[in-house]
Amino acid sequence: MSSQDNHENDIEKAENGQVEETKNHDDEYEKICFVCRRPETVTGKMIDLPNGISICSDCMQKSFDAMMSGQIDYSQLMNMNIPGVQILNMTDMEKNIPKKQKVKKKKEGEEKKPLIDIRNIPAPHKIKGKLDEYVVGQEYAKKAMSVAVYNHYKRVATGTMDEIEIEKSNMLMIGPTGSGKTYLVKTLARLLDVPLAITDATSLTEAGYIGDDIESVVSKLLAAAGNDVEKAEQGIIFIDEIDKIAKKKNTNQRDVSGESVQQGMLKLLEGSEVEVPVGANSKNAMVPLTTVNTKNILFICGGAFPDLDMIIKERLTKQSSIGFGAELKDRYDHDKTILEKVATEDLRSFGMIPEFLGRLPIVFTLRGLSEEMLIKILKEPKNAILKQYQKLLALDEVKLEFDDGALSAIAKKAMKKDTGARALRAIIEEFMLDIMYEIPKDDSIGQVTITREYIEGTGGPLIMLRGQEPARIE
Repeated sequence: MSSQDNHENDIEKAENGQVEETKNHDDEYEKICFVCRRPETVTGKMIDLPNGISICSDCMQKSFDAMMSGQIDYSQLMNMNIPGVQILNMTDMEKNIPKKQKVKKKKEGEEKKPLIDIRNIPAPHKIKGKLDEYVVGQEYAKKAMSVAVYNHYKRVATGTMDEIEIEKSNMLMIGPTGSGKTYLVKTLARLLDVPLAITDATSLTEAGYIGDDIESVVSKLLAAAGNDVEKAEQGIIFIDEIDKIAKKKNTNQRDVSGESVQQGMLKLLEGSEVEVPVGANSKNAMVPLTTVNTKNILFICGGAFPDLDMIIKERLTKQSSIGFGAELKDRYDHDKTILEKVATEDLRSFGMIPEFLGRLPIVFTLRGLSEEMLIKILKEPKNAILKQYQKLLALDEVKLEFDDGALSAIAKKAMKKDTGARALRAIIEEFMLDIMYEIPKDDSIGQVTITREYIEGTGGPLIMLRGQEPARIE
């Protein structure tokens, strides 16, 4: 056999291998109807056409009915030359629907399995112990989350073992900005290794208005689960900025992003089958839809709820205003734990509807960060900011140290910014800029110590050259 024949055989094998690989890959996903964009699980068996196009029997029947009734005369259409109208041939059609809009199909005979085995669900104290490694303080919040998540996944794993049905343990987190709400949820999902979708309520609007549809929160979870519906149905959805959908007060305009969004979310939180767009934020004719059951999806809502403390103070001081039992008007003005006294009626006064609050049975608060907590956040967690910078400089073979005075000065500056832990990184970035710029210039530098004087602007850091005593840079 000649070398040319060998070469042709190799090409043919490669092409066959590619076709086989593509076929195996396509077998993982459901077929989508090219006309109505519904998946095979909804429409039933598809009719395969050339160029990888699939059409459901309903759409095919409608096409035949239209042709037979004389509503469409394709022979005339093909011969007419209408400006701006292009008659599509089958070869002109899109060959493949984008991968992000394909739904993974279940293999035949495969049973639905929980993501977390009931024997392997970590106990609440173990979940909290893991959270302690990453999150400083917020002891009550970590304990409440650990118990709620443990009970939720026990509920998912047991399913319908008997007639006693366990209710969902959706959560509502209340805490000032920068107190660690989103960070707690991210850490939790990473520890449990379950699909997580983080979204915010600010972009959600009533159906039919500009903005994201309410079902888009489930669509994001489906994308996080790799378009695997069964995996998504056991995931976690964190909706941040939930206070932004509070009911508007004293307005004559239609409230399309307030109470109506809360009403629309009731069925999601409770648990129901909803049609969600695959690979998109809103439903339209060109996006496939699939059905997701939210019964076993854990919803965690979080928000800063500004001025909620004023509502709580007003309720607490509404008792008798004269006499020995009267409350002093300024009694709670300097109470740092005022948010922990929150009650359902306070959230209703804020603008959350009772039906919505009823589907979030677990309500807990996160405390604002103190100076001591900020210092701990700087150095104690596994991925603390200081450890990140120390690792960056270690790659240049330079040791980075922060003395206690510097940490205290950074924490004081962060307290003035009043944006919680987010302020820490901004402050450190500012002071580390010159150091990170200058150190790679000089290979003789062995250690840098950040001092209180450098942070306060009255001095410079201590620089130690390799094999020498430290010298202060003014």
